[in-house]
Amino acid sequence: MKPTLPAGDDETVRPPAVPAQQTAPAPPDPGRDTHGTSSTFLARAALLTAVLSAAGSLLGLVRDQTLAHLFGAGSETDAFLVAWTVPEVAATLLIEDGLAFMLVPAFSAAIALRGSRQGGGQDPVRALVAASLPRLTLAFVASGLALIAGAPQLVELLAPGLPDPQLAVDCTRLTATCVLTFGLTGYCSAALRAHSSYLAPAAIYVAYNTGIIATLLLLADRWGVRAAAAGVAVGGCLMVLVQAPVLRRRLTRTEPGLQASQGAGGDGGPAQKQSLNMMLISTVLLFALCRQSQVFIERFLASSLPSGAISHLNYAQKVAQLPMVLSLMLCTVTFPVVAKALARGDIERARDRVERDVALAACIVLSGAAVVFACAPQIIQLLFQRGAFTAADTAATASIMRVYSLGLLGHCLVGALVRSYFSAGRPTWYPVASMALGMTLTAGVGTLTVGTWGVAGIAAANALGITFTAVLLLTAMDRRSVPVRLPVVLLELGKTLLAAVAATAAGLVGAARVGQPLGSLAVGCLAVGTVFGLLLWALNVQAFVPAVRFATRKLRHDR
Repeated sequence: MKPTLPAGDDETVRPPAVPAQQTAPAPPDPGRDTHGTSSTFLARAALLTAVLSAAGSLLGLVRDQTLAHLFGAGSETDAFLVAWTVPEVAATLLIEDGLAFMLVPAFSAAIALRGSRQGGGQDPVRALVAASLPRLTLAFVASGLALIAGAPQLVELLAPGLPDPQLAVDCTRLTATCVLTFGLTGYCSAALRAHSSYLAPAAIYVAYNTGIIATLLLLADRWGVRAAAAGVAVGGCLMVLVQAPVLRRRLTRTEPGLQASQGAGGDGGPAQKQSLNMMLISTVLLFALCRQSQVFIERFLASSLPSGAISHLNYAQKVAQLPMVLSLMLCTVTFPVVAKALARGDIERARDRVERDVALAACIVLSGAAVVFACAPQIIQLLFQRGAFTAADTAATASIMRVYSLGLLGHCLVGALVRSYFSAGRPTWYPVASMALGMTLTAGVGTLTVGTWGVAGIAAANALGITFTAVLLLTAMDRRSVPVRLPVVLLELGKTLLAAVAATAAGLVGAARVGQPLGSLAVGCLAVGTVFGLLLWALNVQAFVPAVRFATRKLRHDR
């Protein structure tokens, strides 16, 4: 059944009626995020986000399958994937990490300020939009034009060993349009999530991948791999169109006790100051750039390897990261909750939320990592081995994917923990320094191992570098971010990791007993799921046991 969401933050929640003989309860704190504090609302929002994100990821797989079927893993695909670096970096900076870390706390603070106002004046949320959106749009346009003009130099910097650099330049100029569209998409997503509106933000990758697939099918015969780059431009426009009308309706609603925006003379100071905090912008964008530099390092090192190396890395990474993407859906939903709790000074609630999110995300990503490691050849064969994608491509991609899976917990922890560092809306340089150290380790290890191990050495360097960054972020949480109980978090992570190792072994044994790929994958997944679930229950992993009890109670209630 399709999940439904309750009304947004900006609608008034009335307290229940009180009998005459009782004292009426105190009115709710105006700045309190009533919906954000509801476990039912968070569960529904997380489910909705997970379902739509899974649909977007599935379409992403269809996109990659279409690309593999049409162009295989050769020089054309390598050229496109160099240009694909632009939307990958733009997505990290403008949708997934950078802009969200800056704008979600800013909008959360503006919403809290809106709720605490008793008289007329300018709506703080509208003041924030008026102060930030025009300037950011100009920055997006200027950056996109600069990338179009500098495409030849960018391709030479990213992949100096490409056999056909002009094809990569053409694709880069087409994908550069996503700087504007992704920027507007990220702005809308942050604003809507801060308002506890999750449907439109969760649907953006469905629209994006639909645009790429449709453009590929229509234009591949005429434009070749350039059609995929044109699809990025089309998909970016669709992402904006999915969200812009929803945000416009949110912003044009008249809030109780507030007058419509009256221009610069209105009282919107606090929100406006947040939007212009250049130090916060610098730390957020530098962190996102450092994290995305993994892609630069990989493609730079792989460009000197035989043709197809970049493609094998790309396909392996896309599939391996699916468990990580799904595991972070809950953190995406609860990020505004943590930000609003910190804005109200409720440190205990923020701590409990972060601890639960980290534990649950680790359970999800490690179960997926176990399946990826145990069943990598079967997954790649079923997904990609057709058309121009050969059995040799399957073997190479599967071996790389297994190495990538070793770093999935690190990727998940970095994605979950860094939200806590930036949730207060204040600049902090520790995540940037941690990420820079991790990427330095990635570059050093990759340079040393690429000559001996090839693409497997590059993937191993990726896993090692991100895991090191996750350790740095986790061990400093109690001092530099939301003060979590570090021994409790480490104990839960250790039990979950132990269960995942045993489940991986069971999956390898089970998958090896069946020769047919689909049956082998099914047996491997069943073995992983059974062993992982039983061990989580036996080890009393706190993120897992309450979920089982809730599901059991729900089943009994339905009966």
